[in-house]
Amino acid sequence: MLFHTQIFLLAFLPATLGLYYAFAHAPRTRQYILILASLIFYGWWDVRFVPLLLGQVVMTWALAGLHFRTGARWPLRLGICANLAVLGLFKYIDFGISTLEQILSVTFPRAGLILPIGISFYTFQVVSYLVDVLRGEAPRYELRRLTLFVVLFPHLIAGPIVRHNEIIPQFAEDPLRPGVAERISRGLALLVAGIAAKVLIADNLARIADPVFAAAEQGVPTFSDAALGTLAFALQVFFDFAAYSDMAIGLALMMGFHFPLNFEQPYRSTSLRLFWRRWHMTLSRFLRDYVYIPLGGSREGTARYLFAVLFTMGLCGLWHGAGWTFVLWGLGHGIGLAVCRFWDDARLPMPAVLGWLLTFLFAVVLFGLFRATDLASAWRLGAGLVGAGGLGAMWTLSTATTLAVALALALQPLTAKEALDRWLVPTRAWATSLAAAAAYAILLVGEGQPKSFIYFQF
Repeated sequence: MLFHTQIFLLAFLPATLGLYYAFAHAPRTRQYILILASLIFYGWWDVRFVPLLLGQVVMTWALAGLHFRTGARWPLRLGICANLAVLGLFKYIDFGISTLEQILSVTFPRAGLILPIGISFYTFQVVSYLVDVLRGEAPRYELRRLTLFVVLFPHLIAGPIVRHNEIIPQFAEDPLRPGVAERISRGLALLVAGIAAKVLIADNLARIADPVFAAAEQGVPTFSDAALGTLAFALQVFFDFAAYSDMAIGLALMMGFHFPLNFEQPYRSTSLRLFWRRWHMTLSRFLRDYVYIPLGGSREGTARYLFAVLFTMGLCGLWHGAGWTFVLWGLGHGIGLAVCRFWDDARLPMPAVLGWLLTFLFAVVLFGLFRATDLASAWRLGAGLVGAGGLGAMWTLSTATTLAVALALALQPLTAKEALDRWLVPTRAWATSLAAAAAYAILLVGEGQPKSFIYFQF
């Protein structure tokens, strides 16, 4: 089920919110309502994967409980390995087989497993809980609350990657506490803003980018087409995922929960290090806290730092997809982060405008590698970017306008949430405008087949 569909907006969401607030004063009941609703939401895609989702949650809870009863640490390590093994089986088994085939020049049978939607996100959440228990930084939770933490539908499919200590304590808060009307209205406004960004901006950018990358599978594009497709996708992936995150944050707020911000205008960054503090922020901090810092980070010398940053960013790329284009994309960012650090350590000058331009171009070009279907297509796209396919034709006015509007919005100072927090006030004018925008959004998403979010494949 997609957030930007009429079945979700007109049926699922009103029914869920209605039942949730009807039992607002019964904590257990309202939590079970959200669990049931979330499982329906998840099972709408493929009900066969609901048992897998619940199985990972129950296994995590049982092994954590065994640790708390006995003091043994092996159940936690077993739970971490088992959850990562499930992710590896579904997401990487065929990638591993294909890599072996290329190395050994031998053909092996493929598993052909269907990737459960959202498995990368919810696996990271249960792993983070087990690691925190191992560190002595997390308590034992009831099965009900741990289950709701993992399956809560706003973040279940594509994040944000919420930590247990950020959301589980909120389950005990009364949804009808003071400010309920404001939370619902602000959440609705953010949901509508996310739908607008997805449908009006991201999906239109996809119509520009997709033909270019499809053509790169067959030959070297012209410089004009290569630059057009790469820039369009770099903007598309930002608006697509930022829109989903805004919708998720808005939906959570409508139920009285506060999710962490996931994007903070990353294309305004003046360095790659700052870019990764603003892009997919919940994933960045997960990798920082559970991979980069445990590997030594920047505290144990240059060699350890280089290993930590390259391993972490390579893992970041692999997390995004089972393919060498993703791995190289991650390693490219790892090299860029290392260069930024050495530049800063050497105290070399970097004007803010030049730093922004280099960071922006670096991120955009690497998103071409991210989007390419294979290494050969990525190579052809790169060749097009350096002019090997000729200059090509000028962009049409419609295309240039779409890109200009998207770029202007990506570079403005405030996120959608910050803008609404600053300017959304309880007046009749705002109420009428918000109602009209919501009605328009509902009508808009009813036109044709909705386009899935990019990060659903991860």
